[in-house]
Amino acid sequence: MTRLVQIKKGIVRRVALVEEPHLRVLDGCNSVYELAQSAIKERVKLIEMARKRLTGERLDYDLVYGGRSEWRLLPPIDHPDECSRCMISGTGLTHLGSARDRQSMHAVDNDDMTDSMKMFHWGKDGGRPAPGEIGIAPEWFYKGTGAMLRGHGQPLEIPGYAEDGGEEAEIAGIYVIAPDGSPYRVGMAGGNEFSDHRFEKKNYLNLAGSKLRTCALGPELVLDPEFSSVSAKVRIDREGSVLWSGGFRTGEAEMCHSLRNLEHHHFKFEAHRRPGDVHVHFFGTDCLSFGAGIHLQDGDVMEVVFEGFGRALRNPVHVAKSTPTPIEVSSLG
Repeated sequence: MTRLVQIKKGIVRRVALVEEPHLRVLDGCNSVYELAQSAIKERVKLIEMARKRLTGERLDYDLVYGGRSEWRLLPPIDHPDECSRCMISGTGLTHLGSARDRQSMHAVDNDDMTDSMKMFHWGKDGGRPAPGEIGIAPEWFYKGTGAMLRGHGQPLEIPGYAEDGGEEAEIAGIYVIAPDGSPYRVGMAGGNEFSDHRFEKKNYLNLAGSKLRTCALGPELVLDPEFSSVSAKVRIDREGSVLWSGGFRTGEAEMCHSLRNLEHHHFKFEAHRRPGDVHVHFFGTDCLSFGAGIHLQDGDVMEVVFEGFGRALRNPVHVAKSTPTPIEVSSLG
């Protein structure tokens, strides 16, 4: 599968093709966003556009990946001009494990299903519509703008006002909106959606606020991913030792909604088809360390890796030391 990275040295940005153990730099291209818009304009596949711009310049991927190079890895997609033009969102309750964890979080004393489990079953029944038809809407949530996006090696923060922070290993779809308002899938990337599960556990209506946290993508963008059934591995390291690990499978065959249905229900909103925007949409997970009773601490390192999606994404946890204080709003009236 064809994989790209975005790298930066000082104020200089480049896009490079992954050719293990090297990165092969592209010419005349400062961002994946720019490359994608050029492909749309010229009506060619992004893979073709990338290969047309290959140069002979190669970088040692191990040095870049390990942070031992002047070049550093960026998230594999961003909006290079304005981070507010990048929307980060996601779909929950797509996997049995996510529904099971949510059920245990919010279970009541009787045997009734929670609203979360009901929504999961609605997806099982109506999330795979026939061609030309529209299926049932999935759970949808907003995570923030591109300002919340981090790359490989960058810390994910538990802010002072948060109650917790926990990894959510997920594959994300990466999209750009063409000048005529048409959405295009650029590719997919492995990610860590990272949420405040302790806050969410208090009441499922806290889900919206629990999602407004930093998240990570990368290090690689896969242009032509195999997304039927993908093996995923998750690991939490603490002080150099493995604290917890888990694994699951994701992809269309492992989810109750088809990719086409998820994409329709995201892009059916006119505001999500604004020309020039970037969208990062997480597709859900089936495995959480929080479900095993793990509470992450400052300095813990989260690692997620998806088979066929390149090198592992590693991000340390940073717990903010600040104490929350009231935000005072001044009146202009």
